[in-house]
Amino acid sequence: MHLKQLCAVRYTLAFFSALFLLANSAFAGPVLICHPFDIGNAKSLPWISHDWNLSGSENYDTRNLSSDTLAILDASQSPLVHMETLRRATLYARKDPLAAKQLLVKIVARVQDNEASAKPNPFAFFDAAYLAEAYKQWLGEKGDNPAGNLSGVAWIEKAIQIRGADPQMEFAAALITLREPESVSAPHAQKAIQGAQTDALLASNLKSHFLGAQSQTMAEIIRRSDPAKIAKN
Repeated sequence: MHLKQLCAVRYTLAFFSALFLLANSAFAGPVLICHPFDIGNAKSLPWISHDWNLSGSENYDTRNLSSDTLAILDASQSPLVHMETLRRATLYARKDPLAAKQLLVKIVARVQDNEASAKPNPFAFFDAAYLAEAYKQWLGEKGDNPAGNLSGVAWIEKAIQIRGADPQMEFAAALITLREPESVSAPHAQKAIQGAQTDALLASNLKSHFLGAQSQTMAEIIRRSDPAKIAKN
C-alpha cells in the first residue's frame, strides 16, 4: 500500500475514532507526515517521488540519513525547512530502523547539549519535538519505535520560549499539540494564522489542503474546524 493510501486510511480511521470517543478535536490523522510543506527553493533531503508518496524508485542511501539531515538543519533558520526535512527523514527512517535510531539519538543529544548552554539554540528543541512526534505518528506509539517514550510538547514550548515570536514555529507547535487540550493548541494556531499575514510562504502552507481539494486546509485543521468536513474526502 502506498503512502497516499495509508494516509487516507489513517485519516478516515482517526475521524471515526474521534467521533466514537467523543473527542473534542478535529485531529485528522498523521498531519506531521502525510502533508508536504512548501519550502520554496530551499534545500532539503533528496526527494524523487511526486507529491508525498514514496514510490519505491528512491535510491537514497539511508546510511547517510543522520549526517545529511543534521547538515540541512544546521544550515537553515526556517522552521518550515526543518519540518519538511524531518518529515522526509521520518519517511526514509521507516525503511531503515537503524538509521531511524541513529538520527533520533543525535537529535536528542543536541537537546542535552543545549540544556546546559548559556545561549541555547531553539532549533535543537524544535527538531527534537518534531522528530519525536513524527516518529510516533508514523512508526507507532510502542514496539520498535525509538521515540515511543518521548514527548515533543515540552520541547516545542521550550523552543518557542527561546526563539520568541516566530509564526512558522507556532504552526509546527499547533500541529504537534493537536492531541492536547484546545487550551494548549489554540494559542499556537492563532499566532500562526496571524503571522501568516506577513509571511507569504506560511500563508501558502496554511491555505493548502491536507488530503485533496475536498479535505480541510491546514489552517482549518489547526483551528480544529468542524471534523464533519473530513468525511467528504
